[in-house]
Amino acid sequence: MPPSRRVAVIGAGAAGLAATKALLDEGVGVVTYEQGDRPGGLWARDNASGLSPAYPSLHLNTSKGRTEFADFPMPQRWPDYPSADLVAGYLADYSTEFGLTGHIRFGTTVTSVERSPQGWTVTTGTGETDRYDAVVVANGHNWRPRWPEPAYPGDFDGSQMHAHDYRGPEIFRDRRVLVVGMGNSAMDIAVDASYVAHGPVLLSARHGVHIVPKYLFGRPSDATGGALAALPWRMRQRVAETMLRLAVGTPQQYGLPAPAGGLFQNHPTISDTILHRLTHGEVAARPGIERLDGDSVVFTDGSSEPVDVIVWATGYRVHIPFLDARWLGEDPERLPLYQRVFHLEDPSLAFVGLMQSTGAALPVVEVQAKLAAACFSGGYALPSPEEQRRAVDRALRAAVARWGDRRPQMRIDFDQYVADIPREITAGRARLRRGARPFTTPAREGSPA
Repeated sequence: MPPSRRVAVIGAGAAGLAATKALLDEGVGVVTYEQGDRPGGLWARDNASGLSPAYPSLHLNTSKGRTEFADFPMPQRWPDYPSADLVAGYLADYSTEFGLTGHIRFGTTVTSVERSPQGWTVTTGTGETDRYDAVVVANGHNWRPRWPEPAYPGDFDGSQMHAHDYRGPEIFRDRRVLVVGMGNSAMDIAVDASYVAHGPVLLSARHGVHIVPKYLFGRPSDATGGALAALPWRMRQRVAETMLRLAVGTPQQYGLPAPAGGLFQNHPTISDTILHRLTHGEVAARPGIERLDGDSVVFTDGSSEPVDVIVWATGYRVHIPFLDARWLGEDPERLPLYQRVFHLEDPSLAFVGLMQSTGAALPVVEVQAKLAAACFSGGYALPSPEEQRRAVDRALRAAVARWGDRRPQMRIDFDQYVADIPREITAGRARLRRGARPFTTPAREGSPA
């Protein structure tokens, strides 16, 4: 491996930290750019960047045993579902334990990443530039709010906010609150607001989701699901849905809309408390919105409710502002990547964390980081471009069959993926032994672009 090889990592959240560690483990020089003032990314609730959507009541919705990095287990004394503050501290400790912090340039925003025959040029907001042999994009995709598009017709006299900006329930005190969405943030905010709002908090959604309690039969629910990992996903789905119906019933029994797909096809909402607040009348389910009408909201069933504040818990858009459309296409959510890591046109551009998993993110980004590091250290050979394209096409067909048209390029099955990537690293090493070419620096081979 050439000692001068250098890789830029963009972002020091969980994905960027995992990438930094994996590259250092392989002896690759790495510089990590982070616009905040500490490691942790979206989990760093007091981060000066102001981009973190973490709020005081936020906890993991996957259990610690299924969330932790394999290389850095969470403390045994911790609860099964740690708080956001514990997770932020865990990521900071990870950075310290493995000597990552000294490689991170905090308070630095990357404004452009451009390709040349000599490699990649990274430019920051201060105008500084540096050149690298490869780039790992790890900037996350849960920080640019997605608002309803097109906007609902009509005008609203009250206040509106996105769940990204939620920091605590006091803003809802004695106000009539409507939360729009069925994801984890929507449920958390509705529950928080229900203790201080005027009247029941309204929870509106056009489509339902499966609601999974954090414990099933005395164990963390995702551990129960993990025990079924060896089964085909359709069989796992049938077994898990049966267990869920026996444990808590269906969403319809709580007045919520029916799930739009199967349990392992659309991401479930993990919550113990929302069903409790629904059954006590402190949260009230409503259908989708038809229009806004002054101080009221009209729903698709024709009913109308007075509302003071609307919380749009409508998710996030993938946004990678420092790369131009040549690398991202029209929609980065549809960007094809080999193993959800390597750009098909130029594998010296890699992505860690640009995926939507059926489980926790940290084990996924950890194996992705190790795959990228194996490649950039010269210890792994990619298959031919044609084989990469065929593999991506097969994965997309399977994803569309399972998840439909909702981000199919980004979707992965957690258990299958975390098991497959180590096998892919082994296969890449075997390709090297058979004479395949490893990654070489652009300065040595010229631009592949």
